[in-house]
Amino acid sequence: MRKSRGRTGRKRRRKHLQGFMDGVNCSHKLDYIKLMKWLKDRGFENSNLRPAEFLETGRGLMATKALQAGDLIISLPEKCLLTTGTVLSSCLGGYIVKWKPPVSPLLALCTFLIAEKHSGDKSPWKPYLDVLPETYTCPACLDHDVINLLPKPLKKKAQEQKMMIQELFRSSKAFFSSLQPLFAESTGTVFNYSALEWAWCTINTRTIYMKHPHRECFSLEPDVYALAPYLDLLNHSPNVQVKAAFNEQTRSYEIRTNSQCKQYQEVFICYGPHDNQRLLLEYGFVAMANPHSSVYVSADTLLKYFSPLDKQRKAKVAILKDHDFLENLTFGWDGPSWRLLTALKVLSLAADEFACWRRALLGDVTSARNEQQALDTAAKICQFLIEDTQHVLLQISQLKRDKENLKPHLALVEMLRSEDLKILQRSAEILCNLNLATA
Repeated sequence: MRKSRGRTGRKRRRKHLQGFMDGVNCSHKLDYIKLMKWLKDRGFENSNLRPAEFLETGRGLMATKALQAGDLIISLPEKCLLTTGTVLSSCLGGYIVKWKPPVSPLLALCTFLIAEKHSGDKSPWKPYLDVLPETYTCPACLDHDVINLLPKPLKKKAQEQKMMIQELFRSSKAFFSSLQPLFAESTGTVFNYSALEWAWCTINTRTIYMKHPHRECFSLEPDVYALAPYLDLLNHSPNVQVKAAFNEQTRSYEIRTNSQCKQYQEVFICYGPHDNQRLLLEYGFVAMANPHSSVYVSADTLLKYFSPLDKQRKAKVAILKDHDFLENLTFGWDGPSWRLLTALKVLSLAADEFACWRRALLGDVTSARNEQQALDTAAKICQFLIEDTQHVLLQISQLKRDKENLKPHLALVEMLRSEDLKILQRSAEILCNLNLATA
């Protein structure tokens, strides 16, 4: 007969589950011990946060004490920040200053990260480099088969992101070659494509915004990046608010919370009111139940529902294009956006209503027929996107079985598409209720 667990067993189990909810402390791990010592040597004092592993978000920072609105979460001294100033004071500085045409601040930072990572134990930045992710899940790093499963507007942006990194690599080869005196190996080996992709993703996903005065040795692209060791372990939540800025008095980058946080819970910051497509594109993750999320309707999808025989179709499309009403048309948690309905109203104008297009653009009612047609078309588009999303989710299930190596990336797209499906189903309900109300 099995022994009863008793109260102690239940207590232990509750504590065990609570540990998973709160996060598992990781500050005893060697990489974090070395990072904390490195930061301390640069003047960082930490009392509020501990690195931890969380069930839903993975690696993050937990509060060691309860935080109230207005509390300082973290204050990272300037010495800990990695900026273009850091790059110029390194052995790369002289090469950057001499190089014409000037390199961009972004390329300077990428070059520094690659060179320091290659230096291994000799790099003074090793404790930070050791805790950076080895790989990223930005669309630029995704397999072609996975990119094809993204929603149309995001797929286009993902392909543009990939091409931008490829172009940066192609245009930087001569500059990388000029650094040969600094390396025993060929710069072609050190500065290869995967190294640049890793460095670009590190900067794109992890930098904080920090404006620096323009320096002649850099191109005119804005110099607004700073890598912030330890601080960059803070994960995003759309439901919190923070104040973040460089404090000129303390010469530190500071973050204050506008929300409360219980002891041992994960401390979040907000990267901005971004929808899931933007979060995936820029940071390589998706936020569940994101209030800012929406499903985009491409111009191609929109125009499929309007007859090519409409003599005014060309003029209507030109009007929408001129007034920027063919982009950012969305379905959200509260149904079709005002912009989407406005575009549909313009495209639904009858021949005798066409002269009223300005009124339609301003959101005025042209006719009951026009209003109804716009709602009907919105419902058809929504239904089409629901079916398309369901089809893609089936494809993802199949691929997860067939391609084990793509599983983590497929799971990410699956999350995005599942959230999209919830939004579309909610929008379909709203449109159904609107149609019942106007019937």
